[in-house]
Amino acid sequence: MSLLDGIIARARAKPMRIVLCEAEDPRVLHAARQATNDGLAHIILVGELSKVTAAAQTHGVDLNDIEIVDPRQSALTGQFQSVLLELRQKRGMTSEQALAAVGQPLTFATLMLRQGLADGSVAGAVHTTADVVRNAIQIVGIQAQTPLVSSFFIMLRDLPFHTTTQAMIFSDCGLVIEPNEEELADIALAAADSARALLNVEPKVAMLSFSTHGSATHPCVEKVRRATERVRSLRPQLIIEGEVQLDAAISPPVAQRKTPDSPVAGQANVLIFPNLDAANIAYKLTERLGGATAIGPLLQGLNKPANDLSRGCNACDIYNVIAVTAVQAQALNTTS
Repeated sequence: MSLLDGIIARARAKPMRIVLCEAEDPRVLHAARQATNDGLAHIILVGELSKVTAAAQTHGVDLNDIEIVDPRQSALTGQFQSVLLELRQKRGMTSEQALAAVGQPLTFATLMLRQGLADGSVAGAVHTTADVVRNAIQIVGIQAQTPLVSSFFIMLRDLPFHTTTQAMIFSDCGLVIEPNEEELADIALAAADSARALLNVEPKVAMLSFSTHGSATHPCVEKVRRATERVRSLRPQLIIEGEVQLDAAISPPVAQRKTPDSPVAGQANVLIFPNLDAANIAYKLTERLGGATAIGPLLQGLNKPANDLSRGCNACDIYNVIAVTAVQAQALNTTS
């Protein structure tokens, strides 16, 4: 069984309520139908009822046994208006603005998640990452122990990346443009937790740089080195190496030459990139030239799982993110 098959099986074992707010998009509709058919999750579509049903008819999607919630007709609207106003009033939001915002499917869906009427949300097929993340931060909130929301991709290959590793976490590929050392350490800690929860592995973290153990001197290198030291001080038991070049992170023979005493030993399964330039280029190279499947961007650091999509996604991508979101929700329900 592949890792993705395992995630899907875990989602099906305990279906969670996943809300999708871009319900007029055919990709979302097809993913919702397939997820429902497979027992992957209880899907809730949020959108204007007449438009959602018309889109489903146009694209040949059966909406039988899929819940649809219309923000403009819902009995929850007044309650959600009060919740949003309480959250945003200090930022200048008026009662009228709160009511208008609740009428938007993205905001309504995220409020369903906050209020416990859904276990996870998926958006971004139509909305920008900035809209999805801002909405999630403002409504769902950030975990107290993780003062930074960041993102990661699950990268999958039929053939191993190295040794027997066919799945890796790449972070942060989508949000934090130029993290400082504290932020880079937070990203590493969150990504290690994501690897443990979703890959079912002991995280082996590589803090990537163009330098390995002082082979180059530069402020960028110092940032990665200090971030690594910070992670070690916060979580001494975590297996981590840094600063380290990519080849020493994922090739045991190279690691033996460059970092002979490394606990990672060229078998990293979590790659932490020094900035968004490097991370975004790396995951797309791995996907396009390396033949890997990229699942994400997935968000980490929120109080509840609210995940983003690439606007270039297809129905299969959405289906996979639904599965991952469901497993994240299961883990949260277990620990809360």
